[in-house]
Amino acid sequence: MLFHNKGSKSSKLKKKQSLKTAVMTAFAASALLFSSVSASASGSFNLTTVYHVYHDQQYIGTVSDKAVVENIVEEKENQLRESIKDMDLNLGSNIEYIKEQVFHSTANDKETIQKLDSTIQIQAEASAIIIDGKPVVFLENQETAEDVMKRLKLAYVTQAQLDEVEARKAAPETELQPLKDNETRIIDVKVAENVSFDSEKVSPEEILSAEEAVTFLQKGTLEEKKYVVNEGDVLGTIANNHGLALDQFLALNPGLTEDTVVKIGQEVNVTALKPVVKIIVEKEESRKEAIAFANETVNDETMPKGETKVKQEGKNGERSVTYKISTENGATTSSVVTSEKVLTEPVAHIVVKGTKVIPSRGTGNLAWPTVGGYISSKQGYRWGKNHKGIDIARPSNRTIKAADNGKVVSAGYDGGYGNKIVIDHQNGLRTVYAHLETISVSVGQTVSQGSAIGVMGSTGNSTGVHLHFEVYKNGALQNPLNYVHQ
Repeated sequence: MLFHNKGSKSSKLKKKQSLKTAVMTAFAASALLFSSVSASASGSFNLTTVYHVYHDQQYIGTVSDKAVVENIVEEKENQLRESIKDMDLNLGSNIEYIKEQVFHSTANDKETIQKLDSTIQIQAEASAIIIDGKPVVFLENQETAEDVMKRLKLAYVTQAQLDEVEARKAAPETELQPLKDNETRIIDVKVAENVSFDSEKVSPEEILSAEEAVTFLQKGTLEEKKYVVNEGDVLGTIANNHGLALDQFLALNPGLTEDTVVKIGQEVNVTALKPVVKIIVEKEESRKEAIAFANETVNDETMPKGETKVKQEGKNGERSVTYKISTENGATTSSVVTSEKVLTEPVAHIVVKGTKVIPSRGTGNLAWPTVGGYISSKQGYRWGKNHKGIDIARPSNRTIKAADNGKVVSAGYDGGYGNKIVIDHQNGLRTVYAHLETISVSVGQTVSQGSAIGVMGSTGNSTGVHLHFEVYKNGALQNPLNYVHQ
């Protein structure tokens, strides 16, 4: 990048004095030579005017006319003005000439122009955005530079919110009203770094548009870096290999999620963003939030272990909360509760848990397995077949009960038996309950004498609603009436 020579005032003064001395010396030499020749000859002489060209105090060459240099300067300026509008270009101010009259011209226009063309540089007056004392970007004027800083803020707040903040700063005595539910108020929008503006002369190529400046200050670069997915790549490794956290990588690639499977040849953005400025937004938010209900468990010694029942359904409460939140470039850096009001208290969810240990070994004394009812068919041969148990019908309710303590060894549909339960009483006895409409126990479950195990029905080979009940001892079929009585 090329700039004007910005030496100290004393060095510039010395150079100007040297240049003046060179000019005076050149004129003095020309005058002496002219006088000497005039005094010794009787004719008249034709003198030629030449111009010695200096750029930044450095001798470039000699031309026959200043217009030769001025034309090349004007040409360069016009070329740039075609692409850069409304910009104060500066080139010729550091080009100086020393005029001299000579008998024989020493001008070499072509060589001087070639050397000057490679030496001179066009510079433009620009407004620099200075971050923490360092010029970072250059804009065509301060108005544009200020607009860039405003755009950076508008990336995180609306114009109305920014106007409200500025109005409040202009009238700091204004009292803030309490927020309504689900309302947000911006307290401040600021740049974390020290920002100032200054006028500088720079190469026009260094001057950015407002859009380019915003992009650079937000991302730290004007160019996005792309990566083409290879075999075996997954999102996490792609992000890690390019110095990005997964959430940063996903933010750069809208449409991708943690579960996305990328394809070979797919192009993704892996630009590592390094923002030049940090926009701090401070805001207040008021919102209603649920207060989670508590879960409570109450032990009940009268309820068999393993059984539970809900005593009280839980219900969330509600509160109104005001937060003070700070964000940096859109990411939350702090969130503090400044006020809280409970609107409704939560209701605890209460579950009663049985703790009574039920022995899996039976007492040996079997209880009647239904609620009332009568024996509609006894054990023995019936219709040419052996009826293995007894049938009980017409109970006062259809609940089927375990005849004794024991462990369920079978529970499910079994052909002609329909829905059937088998309980092993761990003392050599087993009982069978058949034709049930529904079963309410499962294999492996320990049941107590008299506990409900199902509902009387007519499933399988059945002539009506009843319970078919069998008893076995050490594997041998028994007559149930030897063990149960109404």
